[in-house]
Amino acid sequence: MLKEAKYALAVMLLLAGIATTRAEPLELKVSHYLPPNHTIQKWLEDWARDLDTRSAGQIKLHIYPASQLGPVNRQFDLARNGQADMAVGLTGATPGRYPMTEIAALPFVFPKEGNTSAIASKRMTELAPKYLTPEYPGLHVLWVGITPPNTILTARHEIDTLADLRGLKIRFAGEQHAKVLRALGAVPLQVPPGEIADGMAKGVIDGAVFNYEAAEAFGLSTVTQHAMEPSFIAGTLVLVMNQAKYDSLPPDLRALIDSTTSPKAAEQLGVRWDAAQQHGRDVMVAAKVGINTLAPAEVDKLKTVLTPLVQEDVDALDKAGKPAAQLLQDYTR
Repeated sequence: MLKEAKYALAVMLLLAGIATTRAEPLELKVSHYLPPNHTIQKWLEDWARDLDTRSAGQIKLHIYPASQLGPVNRQFDLARNGQADMAVGLTGATPGRYPMTEIAALPFVFPKEGNTSAIASKRMTELAPKYLTPEYPGLHVLWVGITPPNTILTARHEIDTLADLRGLKIRFAGEQHAKVLRALGAVPLQVPPGEIADGMAKGVIDGAVFNYEAAEAFGLSTVTQHAMEPSFIAGTLVLVMNQAKYDSLPPDLRALIDSTTSPKAAEQLGVRWDAAQQHGRDVMVAAKVGINTLAPAEVDKLKTVLTPLVQEDVDALDKAGKPAAQLLQDYTR
């Protein structure tokens, strides 16, 4: 009888140990390079709360913004090598590594439905499993975020015609943007995001390719005097998860991650991004920044100069065996 009691106690202790292990939350590190007031950070914070609630405390996200775990060009590698479990990276920060994703960063390339982050982010996230997965070995793509369209912000120079851009030193975010600037006669310079405002204030750079939302997040309204419109080129950011970590998740928690990072989630992120874009523009206007709208003839010139860049890029990728033309067609339909 005593032996049976000891056996029963041992079983109870074992089961208690398993229960305790299962009750311990899954803690995941999420890295990105953007400031704490950025729309991405706010979306991640809300997502963390949602996962915590819906998993009954079984998923806890610890978010590290502002390049705390590594610079902008290392975000994807941080997740790939396990220093972070997830990361939001800017594809343009690592030229040549994510060319299919960056098709969405080509000038005047937008879904026909509309030139908004909500529409573009949803569309590219829908297309990611078919076209983008091979670009992210060791990583699982959770969503693709297409920024609100960027324009050119300058500290001192007013841009009324394309000729006004010649010789200006402009900060760029990725090779697609650099090619655009070179085609327009500007001088592309690579400057870390956190140093743009200081660079513009000191005249190290004349301006930057940026959208209004990010300009507000990085404090550029205080150093910007002019903004050129229309906005015509986007940036591509991707939320990825370490593939081995993703595969190791219990099925119910993996399903929860999937259901909260779907194309619908990308669309919801885009809705917030678009609203923040409008707010950022309003801040610029309130700060007496001059919004210079190119005349229709200048916009036509802009398209004439930049449209060949799209075809060159797509042709080069197709020649390399990547279905770029098909992706472009599916993205812009």
